[in-house]
Amino acid sequence: MKVLSLVIAATLSMAQALSASSTSPALTPEVDVGAAYDASTFPIAPEDLVIRAKQIMGPDISVGTKDDGACLADDFIFCAAVVGPLPRDEYLDALDSFKLDESFDIDPNYFAWNVDPLQTNRVWFMGRSVAKHTGTFVGVEATGKELVMPPQQFHLDFNEEGLVKEIGFYTVDRQQGNTGGLGGAFGYFYGVGKPLPIPEAKPFKPSFRFRTLQLVGAMGKKLSGGKKKQ
Repeated sequence: MKVLSLVIAATLSMAQALSASSTSPALTPEVDVGAAYDASTFPIAPEDLVIRAKQIMGPDISVGTKDDGACLADDFIFCAAVVGPLPRDEYLDALDSFKLDESFDIDPNYFAWNVDPLQTNRVWFMGRSVAKHTGTFVGVEATGKELVMPPQQFHLDFNEEGLVKEIGFYTVDRQQGNTGGLGGAFGYFYGVGKPLPIPEAKPFKPSFRFRTLQLVGAMGKKLSGGKKKQ
């Protein structure tokens, strides 16, 4: 109820401010972030939580892969757009088998860190990773190729002790980069020419049914347009 009240208050405040001026288009209402943070009962302050998130993603911890999982809560899960939810041990085993940092020189290019005002134990941030293929990966020797991942949106959820409860990420623009719109491990497999043999690990391709619906819709639009001209 507190969150709903904050949204309503922010909307009313915005509407009142805009009513004083008829020369500018109305702006979309926003959450009063400061008020939402003040109303939060989560014990870690937003600025401290962002610092904690940057530590988790940093080279000394690397989301549990460099600290033997000490940063991960017992109920931790990994959940991305396709893979997951994976529990703690399965997640660590999967990353250990890839060893991406032994095969690639990776610059994650993280930015836009912020705490979700409506879920104040969650930190959102984005990344535009670039990776140079410097070592053998899935049988492919180093090529020196630069892999450019599409922009990805990440989130980290924390418990009250500052341990990670959940991590996930999602491609937000599959038209960018040179990995077929694929992020995460799938992007690396595809980038070196060894995509996993499943549809989810390959560039998006509309299903036959979806293509058929698009064709039918286009034909219907063309026919209706022709009737109007007559």
